This record gives sequence, structure tokens and C-alpha cells, in this order.
Amino acid sequence: MAYPNGDQIEAVIDHKIPRIFGPNRIYYSPKGVLEDYFRSSDSETSSEKEPTPDSETQQNSKQSSRWRGLVKLLTTKSKNPLATTVHPLRKFSKRMSSSMREIIGPKFQADDAELMYPFKSPWKNFSLYELQAATKSFSHENLIGKGGYAEVFKGCLSNGQLVAIKRLTRGQEEITGDFLAEIGVMAHVKHPNTARLIGYGVEGGMHLVLELSTKGSLASALYGSEEQKLDWGIRYKIAIGAAKGLHYLHEGCQRRIIHRDIKAANILLTDDFEAKICDFGLAKWLPEKWTHHITSNCEGTFGYLAPEFLLHGIVDEKTDVFAYGVVLLELVTGRRALDYSQQSLVMWARPLLKKNAIKDLVDPSLADEYNRRQVNLVLLAASLCIHKSSIRRPSMSEVVQLLSGDLGCLKSVKKSLSMPIFRKALREELIDTEDCSTTIRAGSRTVEAGKVTGHGNLE
Repeated sequence: MAYPNGDQIEAVIDHKIPRIFGPNRIYYSPKGVLEDYFRSSDSETSSEKEPTPDSETQQNSKQSSRWRGLVKLLTTKSKNPLATTVHPLRKFSKRMSSSMREIIGPKFQADDAELMYPFKSPWKNFSLYELQAATKSFSHENLIGKGGYAEVFKGCLSNGQLVAIKRLTRGQEEITGDFLAEIGVMAHVKHPNTARLIGYGVEGGMHLVLELSTKGSLASALYGSEEQKLDWGIRYKIAIGAAKGLHYLHEGCQRRIIHRDIKAANILLTDDFEAKICDFGLAKWLPEKWTHHITSNCEGTFGYLAPEFLLHGIVDEKTDVFAYGVVLLELVTGRRALDYSQQSLVMWARPLLKKNAIKDLVDPSLADEYNRRQVNLVLLAASLCIHKSSIRRPSMSEVVQLLSGDLGCLKSVKKSLSMPIFRKALREELIDTEDCSTTIRAGSRTVEAGKVTGHGNLE
């Protein structure tokens, strides 16, 4: 029996060739299986057919059943690191086809671990004992964050490294999909402005172990202690760092990643206030030939949701751009995306942006201690990002250029919008988004009063 060589294994990991070596053999590795999950998901297909709510529901059901077996396998073997020696591989019949992927997950048994082609995992598989020791048995004093479907604990590993341990708290069926989706996306994300995955644990629940950002989230820094208000220089640095991280997700990865939950609470800060985008629980892969993805689920956080998402469930890079524009407004104004009276920051800021009322927009705690040119650049970027029409919003590469002082990027945006096809689409979008704004204002008790946290929970 022939084994794949090192180059072939690396190609599998990099998605360069299929995982079939020879006419009758398929080789698996823990990472290869995770990657296969995304190849067969609704937002990973190479088909150009538009997704529908029904097809999305069917896909979610298939994904859940497909991975129950894998999680059981991981749990069984969680006390041991992934093997690094080669074992004989099972030979399948010629009738093995792509449909096998739909049924192979539930058929995994513990003994099949020895039949999976092993490799050295880039992440550590933590035991429950190690996670409990790091977090003082997940004590309340170590709890640093809590959402609708997850809790985050500060921890210290045996080697002294500080970590953040995210423990998923949904039901078993939902946790399986959430866990594998998030770890699968994070496996392909590596950038100074994105959170770094260190490892995982599947004993006693699903856990993700991340590098700790010691300054907490941007939300806690902006709305926490009155004595530790961020000065303008730090806010400007955070704005640029978050823009670079989001630009990387949209254009720098092997495939486009739409985060879908960009907000101040999901931007972490290091000791030197470097921004790191975190929480990829809602992230979607967007195939190259797709212009957008359509979802029937209302997921995200109110106050950051783009009009086209609220109206039509449309998800693409521009929905992230809108949410990032809201974050920029938070950095300048010091106000929440939705305040305690449930007033939208976007709707409060738009009239002031039109009047160029800079002093009315800037956080009073900054007084006059800010760089006016930088504030103007950030507000200009924010006003473009929160445009009602997604077509009028810039890409994140253009936002990075703009925040750096390169106004030349605005010419390319204006030039593309002069094309007849864009003018027609723009008119249609503006009609829709005006209706959306009216609906939101009229229904503020049911829409703006609710906050979707994590994966669509209304609080």
C-alpha cells in the first residue's frame, strides 16, 4: 500500500489537490477532515447556484450529523496528543464516492483513529484537567466575558503562558457545528491583527484556547473605567489595526472570510493596544465566484447590522464594512452602537456628519486633545462605511488607504459608481434602504430594543 508523501500531505492541508491518492484510496488526517467540512458547507461550494433558506437548513442538518462522529473520536483520544507515526490505512472499495463524505462522520469509531493518516498538529489538544488547572476550575474570578452561547475565562498554562479559554455553552447539536466552524476558520487565519488559536479541548465540552489579549476588548476599554479613557492616539491606532485585520480576512486569506459580527466587543487589545479581531463563530467562507451569501437566520448584533442584511439576509464584505463603520463612530464619539435608550449611533451621527459638526461628534472626554486631520479621516471613512447602499461603501483596502491619508482611493470608488449598471443598482438599493430605515424607526421597540448576541439570541 502506497502512502502519500510529504508534499502531498502539505498540498492537502493547503487545499491544492484532492485528498484522493490513487484510484481506490482516500487518506484522512484530523486537519484534512476539518478542511473537508468546509469544502462541503453551503458557503464553501464551487457552484454558482444561489443558496436558498431551505438549502441552508438542509446543509446545517447534514453538517451536524456529519461531525458527531468526529467529535466523539476527538473526545475519546483527547488525553493523548495527535499521533506522529504512520499506521496502515484502510482501503475502500471502488464504489467510494463524494457521497461517502455525507455518511463517514457518524461511522467513525475510536479504533478508526489509528487508521487516520496522522500529522503533527499545529494546535495542542488540551485535556480537561489542563484547562481546569489553568482557570482554577473555571472559577468566577477567572471569567472575563460571557455571551449568549459562550463563556471566556482567563487562564495560565503550566508553562506560564496567559491564555483566554472560550467554552461553548449551547446544546450538544449546536456546539458541534459552532466548534468545528470556528476552529476551521481560525486554522487558516494568521495575521498580527487577528486573534491567534493555540489549541482546543473536547473533554467536558468544547473549548478553544486563544492567546490572551491583556487589555481586554475595545468595548471594555471605551465603556469601562472612567479613569482609564483611551486617548486619541490609541483610538486612531486601533482603527487602523482593526481595518488591516478585516482587510486581511476579505482579501488576504486563501479564500474570502466574512466575519459577520464585527463590533467593539470582538476587537481585542494587546499590551501596546494592537487591535486583534476575534470570535469567528459566525464567520462564513465566501467562494470566489459568489458575489454574496444569503441567510435566513438573523445573526449578529443590532446596531452593527447593515440594511441589506436586515432586509434581504445578504452577507458579503460590505456587511462587515458597515459594522466596521459603526466601530469607527464608537471610537470617535465614545458612544455605544445602541445606547441605553436604544437609540442607534448611526442614526444619531448621520445628521451631524452631513453638517460636518465635528465638535458635536467627538467624545467630550477627549476635550481638544486630538489630531484634527486624523479625526476628519476617521469620520470620512465612517460616513462612507455606513452608507445605506452597500455599493457606495468602500472596500477595506480602500479604508486602510484612506485612514493612512491616501485620498486617491476615493477617485476609484467614484469612477466605478459612474458605470450605468451601478447607477441602476444604486437607485434600487436606496429605495430599499430608505424603507428599511423607516421600518427600523417605526419598529424600534421590536428591532432596535433587541440585541442579537453571539449567534442570534435576542436579549
